[in-house]
Amino acid sequence: MIELEGLGKSFRRARVLDALSLTIGHGERVALVGSNGAGKTTLIRCLLGEYRFEGRIAIDGRCPRSERTAVLAATGFVPQLPPPLKMPVGELIRFSAGVGRADPARIEALAERMGLDLAAVRRRPFVKLSGGQKQKLLIAVALGRKTDLLIMDEPAANLDPPARRVLFELLDEWEGGTMIVSSHRLDEVAALVTRVVELDGGRVVLDDRVEDAVDLSSVLRCRVDLTRPDAAFGRAIAAWSFRDADGDGLAWEGEVSGPDRLRFLGLLARYAGVIRALQLRENAAGGGEVARAQQA
Repeated sequence: MIELEGLGKSFRRARVLDALSLTIGHGERVALVGSNGAGKTTLIRCLLGEYRFEGRIAIDGRCPRSERTAVLAATGFVPQLPPPLKMPVGELIRFSAGVGRADPARIEALAERMGLDLAAVRRRPFVKLSGGQKQKLLIAVALGRKTDLLIMDEPAANLDPPARRVLFELLDEWEGGTMIVSSHRLDEVAALVTRVVELDGGRVVLDDRVEDAVDLSSVLRCRVDLTRPDAAFGRAIAAWSFRDADGDGLAWEGEVSGPDRLRFLGLLARYAGVIRALQLRENAAGGGEVARAQQA
């Protein structure tokens, strides 16, 4: 359990967290949302024991400042901004596994599953990787350890749709306890969580339950029919690994991870003027059709 009582933090004259109180139970999956500057990252840094703070924080009864080693040993963390590490990728994996008492082979397997070609980057300094490569490796390191708490700050940043789909699958398989996912966009994380906590001005302004969580392992089979070929749409949908079904640019088929459906529909909304029909079928355990929308 995580308990926050009267949490406060200031940087010079700026009040970033203001008498924030919150309780998160074991096993909850919480979305921490709010605009940039709302206090999300500062709250996470306090949970990790990086900042001094006013008030009280207890993670399973431990203070992250005075008992930081024990708290971090039970915590997996994916930062918003990758650290500027010059360590080669292979060495970083071995180091992270040693510190976290994890099997480096498991971290490597997760990185490969995320789509990171380790053979090509193993000797490359971490800092020289692309943004997406860094994110994939950091996710693999965090999930490769056995932890009770998983904290992710904008975890899907820099990930392509196929990697996002694998991330959702891995989170569905994660056997830890409590998960906190931070984002400035609710549609990015809504499907991952059972509770939404919104911050504004360093205070909790919304604390609500998600009654119908999306199955993280679900996959939507999709077909989009156009009124005419559109080059911009073709480039955008190809980034989701969709294929031109008939070779004429009028029908596109592919799959979308269930938790990514809102983001995918947001993409389609930008091209509503050329969409004639849309079909969505869910490939989950039940295998049934969940949605079909058509536009004349």
